[in-house]
Amino acid sequence: MSAAANSSADPRRPNKVVRYKPPSQERLDDPTPDYMNLLGMIFSMCGLMMKMKWCAWAAVYCAFISFANSRSSEDTKQMLSSFMLSISAVVMSYLQNPQPMQPPW
Repeated sequence: MSAAANSSADPRRPNKVVRYKPPSQERLDDPTPDYMNLLGMIFSMCGLMMKMKWCAWAAVYCAFISFANSRSSEDTKQMLSSFMLSISAVVMSYLQNPQPMQPPW
């Protein structure tokens, strides 16, 4: 098979080639991790101060959401402190009253 026969069967179209451009660095920041971190801190404080078990569990849930939605470049110390505060709220609320959690309604 000759090169001329091969080039005539080439399905590529040079006029349709689009050069790759990397995405711009100015992307919109997602505020979800920050809001969940703040909400987790508030729930942790309510769980610690008011001994509300459902608030402590909500704080753990918010900490997991915040961690799952965060980027690797974000502050890991703040994430770790949020986890520790929420876990301590759960532990302290169950140390005060080891009975199973009652629904808030």
